[in-house]
Amino acid sequence: MTVQGSIHLEQVEQDIRDWLVERLSSYLSRPESEINTEMPFAEFGMDSVAALSLFGDIEEKFELYLEPAVAYEHPTVTAMAAFLAQEARAN
Repeated sequence: MTVQGSIHLEQVEQDIRDWLVERLSSYLSRPESEINTEMPFAEFGMDSVAALSLFGDIEEKFELYLEPAVAYEHPTVTAMAAFLAQEARAN
């Protein structure tokens, strides 16, 4: 990957992270400033409906089908954003 490609990927990852924070903030009724991007999704106290809705939002936004294991393999906003950026790059 070139330096320019790396910078672009980092920007895509940041944009995805910001989007995920906004979605979590909405589902949890918390200010975005309270969303810790290193905290596992499970620790946010999301109920199953909110979690499924978030995954639905991700699938719709990025036109991906996500296996449930993705949440366990990429359990934080930061990890999920990195995964989604890589998937977006591959597609």
